[in-house]
Amino acid sequence: MKTAMEQALARIEMLYIEKDSVHWEMFKNDCMEKEKEAIKQTFVDSYVYGMTNADISADEYYKHKFNNDL
Repeated sequence: MKTAMEQALARIEMLYIEKDSVHWEMFKNDCMEKEKEAIKQTFVDSYVYGMTNADISADEYYKHKFNNDL
């Protein structure tokens, strides 16, 4: 199963990017590493929040974690 980031980067690459672009590879790797860290941290946070605050919703967690509205 691909993540949303993997799907988006693959689509952009297919449409717009030259395959041998070093800068694109660096950008893509950076995006994937940040997504990986966010997923891992969310897993840890879900355990912590689940144990200490069962009242928090997924939407509230997202807003708190990413300071963003859905």
